[in-house]
Amino acid sequence: MKLIEKTQIMDKDAMRRALTRIAHEIIERNNGVENLCFIGIRSRGVPLAERLTRKVKEIEGKDLPIGVVDITLHRDDLALSSGQPVVSHTDVSFPVSGKTVILVDDVLFTGRTTRAALDAIFELGRPASIQLAVLVDRGHRELPIRPDYVGKNVPTSLKEIVSVYVGEIDKEDKVIIQEIADEKL
Repeated sequence: MKLIEKTQIMDKDAMRRALTRIAHEIIERNNGVENLCFIGIRSRGVPLAERLTRKVKEIEGKDLPIGVVDITLHRDDLALSSGQPVVSHTDVSFPVSGKTVILVDDVLFTGRTTRAALDAIFELGRPASIQLAVLVDRGHRELPIRPDYVGKNVPTSLKEIVSVYVGEIDKEDKVIIQEIADEKL
């Protein structure tokens, strides 16, 4: 599959501003940070969750627990894939039962990744609530899942892909839209 870069929709500063706004919204909606924890969906949801946790600490002066969830074994398309799945590990070293979990991902598309993450979290305990924070919501939901916090809403076509790059993994911060090229035989 060949991808053609169409446009950059967020740069480093836009990403920073969006995460700062989301951090403020999380604090406001929850009347502070008591009983909050953050869980990032591997892979790019993790550095975004780390950044949000740091922003909340800058604002409120409190360290909050942060964990990582790997959804590989919770995917609904696992049986359809060929070969062995590559499984990382879930790392949540605190109890989630009774907590308000802020689940963080980079892009919300069909909702299937979020559904898988919810399954993984419920294996760890019974949170008081789970709120979803995403950097980009691109639409095209297949499941009744809606984010509580959104950095940017970006209407897309099904031929487009939203790619998030984070410095911790990709050595730069940006969000781009790519289009799947029609390959003629």
